[in-house]
Amino acid sequence: MFNIDEIYTVTDFLKLCRNSIEKSVPHCFIEGEISNLSKPSSGHWYFSIKDSKGQIKCAFFRMSQRKIQFNPENGMSVIIRGAPTLYEQRGDFQLIVQQMEPAGVGNLQLAFDQLKTKLRMEGLFEPGKKKNLPLNPKKIGVISSSSGSVIMDIIKVLKTRYPFAEVLLYDTPVQGENAYKSIINALESADRQKKCDVLILARGGGSLEDLWAFNEEELARAIFNCSTPIISSIGHETDTTIADFVADFRAPTPSSAAVSATPDRNTLIYKASIFRKELRDLMNQSLQKMQISLNVLRVKIIDPSQQLMMNAQKLDDYELRLFSISNNIMEKNKFELNQKINHLNNQFEYFIRDQKNKLSNKASLLNLLSPLNTLSRGYTITQDDKEKVIASLKKINSGDSIITRFHDGKVISKVTKKEDN
Repeated sequence: MFNIDEIYTVTDFLKLCRNSIEKSVPHCFIEGEISNLSKPSSGHWYFSIKDSKGQIKCAFFRMSQRKIQFNPENGMSVIIRGAPTLYEQRGDFQLIVQQMEPAGVGNLQLAFDQLKTKLRMEGLFEPGKKKNLPLNPKKIGVISSSSGSVIMDIIKVLKTRYPFAEVLLYDTPVQGENAYKSIINALESADRQKKCDVLILARGGGSLEDLWAFNEEELARAIFNCSTPIISSIGHETDTTIADFVADFRAPTPSSAAVSATPDRNTLIYKASIFRKELRDLMNQSLQKMQISLNVLRVKIIDPSQQLMMNAQKLDDYELRLFSISNNIMEKNKFELNQKINHLNNQFEYFIRDQKNKLSNKASLLNLLSPLNTLSRGYTITQDDKEKVIASLKKINSGDSIITRFHDGKVISKVTKKEDN
């Protein structure tokens, strides 16, 4: 028989186990490999940490992740510090993680390496995307802290090397938890104003923690998106930050950044002297060429009086040629006119002869048809006293006066008698 006092419900038993584990097992540091990593929208991380013979379920709540700089991944070896407990709803033994460090490498170093790999894969470090530095900048912007020695070092170098440029300081904290946000504001403000030909992002040396503001992903992307060329000079010569990889040019120190941003005035003076000499030589060569050309033109130029006489002679030649051409045209036209007159006379004579022949023929024909010609052959014409032709005997009466016309005259007679045929 069971003792009723020794029987537990499942919930009570799980609570007993949980209390026993939390009281008996201390907080521990455990090294292992991450597996089954899950990152829901709540921001909490759930995973297992394992070795070759076992595994433990872990919960890493969002509020405890504030100091985590790297990105945990499956297969990553880590060291965690956690409190053992029992998750009663599933009866699972698990660790509530309070701290996590990558095994064999520091938290910040791993975060640095991960971000460097990520941005390299995105192309933010490619040389082809970097902007060229200006040859002779008129204004140089410095993004740094006014309280440090960086700005003074830069001004000192520029005063000696290139005193022609104006230096504009964009004051910002360069260390601290949220320093990168201030640096981004200063950088974007300088780029937006378009006052500077080049920007120097600089600070002095320090530990990886001190320089961490320049390893933030947001600052790296702000540098990449900047339209003004940027020189990065963070820390000492051996220090390297993400900002150095993204910037258009990296200088090992702030002083060397000032050197990289400007040409040396002594070099400029020397180049100016070389240019001056080359310009003088070119001018002399040009003058010599123009003098030679002037001499050639002077030889080609004719004296005005000679030119006038030559033009007068040409005018006489043109006049003679014009007179000759005019005479030729007149002779030609005169010959053609005579030919046309002769042709017209011939045509006229031919026309007269032709008309005479036609007139003679018509006259002959008319003569043949003429009554006078008929009368000459013995015929007569009888007319009344009004000289109207009497064509019928019926029109004549006894006692009428008639006229008988011969070819050579006429006879007037009086009708005494008429007889019909």
